[in-house]
Amino acid sequence: MPDRLTITRPAARFVAASLAAIALTACGEPPRGAHSSERMVPVEVAPIRRGAIEAHRTFSGTLEAFARFDVAPKIGGRVAEVRVDIGDTVAQGSVVVTLDDDEAEQALALAEARLKVARAAVAGASSTWKGTGRELERERRLQAGGVSSDAQLDAARTRRQVADADKQMARAEVSQAEAEREVAKIRLEYTKVRASWAEGDDERVVAARHVDPGDTVAANAPLLTIVERDPLVAVISVTERDYAELRVGQVATLTSEAAPGRSFPATVARVAPAFSERSRQARVELRVENAERLLAPGAFARVTVALERAEDALLVPEAALTRRHGEDGVFVVQDDLVAAWRPVRVGIRDQDLVQVEGEGLSGRVVTLGQQLLDEGVRVTIPEAAGTAVEAAPAGG
Repeated sequence: MPDRLTITRPAARFVAASLAAIALTACGEPPRGAHSSERMVPVEVAPIRRGAIEAHRTFSGTLEAFARFDVAPKIGGRVAEVRVDIGDTVAQGSVVVTLDDDEAEQALALAEARLKVARAAVAGASSTWKGTGRELERERRLQAGGVSSDAQLDAARTRRQVADADKQMARAEVSQAEAEREVAKIRLEYTKVRASWAEGDDERVVAARHVDPGDTVAANAPLLTIVERDPLVAVISVTERDYAELRVGQVATLTSEAAPGRSFPATVARVAPAFSERSRQARVELRVENAERLLAPGAFARVTVALERAEDALLVPEAALTRRHGEDGVFVVQDDLVAAWRPVRVGIRDQDLVQVEGEGLSGRVVTLGQQLLDEGVRVTIPEAAGTAVEAAPAGG
């Protein structure tokens, strides 16, 4: 930011006293022989500078996790073990809670036994099927030799068909038993509740724990809450006046009492397309980098957004601005110590600096005493208490 011209406290008292004297003089008769062009007004000045300036707006908001989800079991049961607690780091896919698996183990053992029975039935049906096949071939040869009747051949064919159907059914029962075994394996695996998420960091943090060993839980009941802490999301609510100035991609700086003395870079990530009918405010989300994990979800935050920036701008102190005849302007003082009025167009404001545009803007501007000035009035610039200087080096 540009340097600011400062005056010592004695010099400021000198200016104030001089202004008061001038004001009292203005209320009475001017001294005999005095001429308005000869009166000199003590003022404070500051140099006109060139530099960059940004318009900022500060909002209050709340930090939220960039990603947050509840770990829940796919089946109900009794909690056997909780392997993590609040604040623990959790790896992707790791087991965080186990349920009692006695019933699941028994169900798997029963499914394994049923599969063995089904496979044995297939072996028996296959043996019968082969026997009926040999019998059918023998009946065909006997009939060809005139020894067997048609009725005997038909009976052999029927036994062959029945054996074939029995074999197919036995095979189907094996498939069913295999499926039941897989279901039993899956249900046994479901007793190991894992923390899994689709994308983002490979590690996250436990934010809340909702169960203890021995609790009975239902399917899909929350067991743990897990969050991602880098990045975070800062949520601010903006009014209609500020809404039009916020856009995705704008940079910002965030501070929080959770990390005293630190600031964090942020970027506007999402701007809600609608206002809340209740609050008449719109939700704006900013992505906040939190690599050191100093910030935490739920903390209060102050977000300063850079709304606009100008490079190589003419800058004057806010105190230099005044209005004459309905327009903004400044009093410029050159080396001749004569005040000259210059109308200006006001641009970006940042704290006590203002961007201005206009003709003849160089040198210094008056920051105190403008109300006593007119075009062409000579001024004095205090250097120390009780003294004044005719001129100071121009700060163009």
